[in-house]
Amino acid sequence: MTSPGGPEQRIQVAVLGAGPGGYPAAFLAAEMGMDVTLVDAEENPGGVCLYRGCIPSKALLHVARLMYEVEEAGEMGLQFGTPYVDLDQLRDWKRRVVAKLTSGLGTISRARKVRFVRGRGRFVDEHTIRVANDGELSEVVFDYAIVATGSSPAIPGPLRVESPRIWDSTAALELREIPQRLLVIGGGYIGLEMGSVYAALGSEVTVVEMTAGLLPGADRDLVDVLRKRLDGQFLEVLLNTTVTGLEDTGGEVKAALAGATIAETRSYDAVLVAVGRRPNSGDLGLEQTKVQIDDRGFIRTDAQRRTAEPSIFAIGDVAGEPMLAHKATHEGRSAVEAIAGEPSAFDPAAIPAVVFTDPELAWCGLTENDARERRIDVEVARFPWAASGRATTFERNDGLTKLVLEPGTQRVLGAGIAGVNAGELIAEATLAIELGARADDLRLTIHAHPTLSETLMEAAETLFGTSPHYIARRRR
Repeated sequence: MTSPGGPEQRIQVAVLGAGPGGYPAAFLAAEMGMDVTLVDAEENPGGVCLYRGCIPSKALLHVARLMYEVEEAGEMGLQFGTPYVDLDQLRDWKRRVVAKLTSGLGTISRARKVRFVRGRGRFVDEHTIRVANDGELSEVVFDYAIVATGSSPAIPGPLRVESPRIWDSTAALELREIPQRLLVIGGGYIGLEMGSVYAALGSEVTVVEMTAGLLPGADRDLVDVLRKRLDGQFLEVLLNTTVTGLEDTGGEVKAALAGATIAETRSYDAVLVAVGRRPNSGDLGLEQTKVQIDDRGFIRTDAQRRTAEPSIFAIGDVAGEPMLAHKATHEGRSAVEAIAGEPSAFDPAAIPAVVFTDPELAWCGLTENDARERRIDVEVARFPWAASGRATTFERNDGLTKLVLEPGTQRVLGAGIAGVNAGELIAEATLAIELGARADDLRLTIHAHPTLSETLMEAAETLFGTSPHYIARRRR
């Protein structure tokens, strides 16, 4: 057994997991002059996000959006005919997108002098990680370690059936086939995103959600914008419904459905189970340290992302919700700065969330739902995209931009957007919250015309009755 840097050579920082939390943390530590080793099972940095999550799914969602745009172009007098899908070429294109990004990170890793050790790492003690790779064992001895092992798809016991027709999100991204009938279990962001992809490619998609609405964490007025469009893309959306069992009969999957209006067994060609993710905190050897894990499997950390073991930090999905790549990246910065002895803490005023369906949904800060549940008095300003000139130019007036404001001061507490490119637009609102901006700051900032970003300005304008395109009452 050897150490990557020689026998018992101790490094300053070891990062376990090379996803969007791990590799930025390793790169930053190296830029700050630290001796860094990055451990991951893949050939290059990137993690689940780049290999089997964020990037491949968004690539396929881009394809889905193109498919729908071709179909809708007829309204503008453009006729392209029915698109033909070359599944082999589509898979290869997706693979090339992933390879380009991950190989690029490998190049950056080498340029920054980050030592990359490929394999599965487990803690031996509070200062040692043992790495296994194809029977070869090596050890990384460190002063500090950052755990960034991410999360995996969660599948409840009754749905855990070994079958090539029953998929998790990873399997769905492989594009093995385009099933004629696809059941999606879970109306969260993963289920709706992947359901949108397969619906565009030709599947008859049925979504089953156990709660009373899709995307339970989002405000209903935003979800309503998406739901209207999904009703035309999906075969069926069944709310207040659960799947109590699955059976692969050889040629199809039988799903037992139970809900307020349904109690029957239906057959599908494939089933996607998309009911959430679980942190990858098991089988890491953390029991050999003082690191504490809560009852949901998350590693407990403080504001600097330090665990109960002073030499070990944890970031990203494994360290708690929200399980978002960009949150992991910023936690990594906080952890590295803390290791460097700088006065740093992870304490954002707002973390944006984006659902990359069509239309996209994005929100940040305090939602209207949260305000209602916590009995926080707020004002809400809305600007419908029916009044947006830019949205009208490409026939997408189905959007909505809203601001959640503190009464009296009109400080921006939260924002939500439903519409094309909402994920790109939410950054301005997030910055407004971080800076403590008021509605006045948004309305008096000159926005380019005609753009969708104007909808944030115009939402603020509605508070003062000065929007040139929409008249609305203040809502409290």
